[in-house]
Amino acid sequence: MGLIARVRKEWFIIGIVLVITCAKLAPSVGVKGGPLRPEITITYVAVSVIFFNSGLSLKTEELASALMHVKLHFFVQTFTLVFFPIAIWLLLKVLALTAINEWLLRGLQTVACMNSSGFTAADSVAIMFCATHKSLTLGIPMLKIVFEGYEHLSLISVPLLIYHPAQILLGSILLPSIKTWMSGRQKTLTPV
Repeated sequence: MGLIARVRKEWFIIGIVLVITCAKLAPSVGVKGGPLRPEITITYVAVSVIFFNSGLSLKTEELASALMHVKLHFFVQTFTLVFFPIAIWLLLKVLALTAINEWLLRGLQTVACMNSSGFTAADSVAIMFCATHKSLTLGIPMLKIVFEGYEHLSLISVPLLIYHPAQILLGSILLPSIKTWMSGRQKTLTPV
């Protein structure tokens, strides 16, 4: 493979290395208030472009198919926006009566408020059993922004650090039952 073909194939990695190198050589360019104005360009422009690009990559048939699952969407929205916040609020009220550090509770509250990654309709079982992913790559920067200057940031981060391993453990425990349920459900729904 020639050099130009290799560069075309690995353009993203090369771009990341170049950006990191530029940031190392001239860090003042990307700081808050600097020439790139990351508080505007990253917060609004880059995020909008990323979501717009993601939307363009959706296949029309898949989008139309996903929109037809009204009951599933209603369930997911109700679970995410009504049940889960109420359950966490009640849990936090109960835990506040114990000797648990208040900053750990604030961290738990913050993790509960974080969005989960997107799911399609093939993932409905995962949604029902709360198998969402609150990413450390999203969560830690978010915590650093929200709790900037707080001396208790490490305590606030603990629930986020525990969340993913707990999710993996719970998922591995529930997987055999869910798999059996799904197999039985597919047999009933499949026409003979």
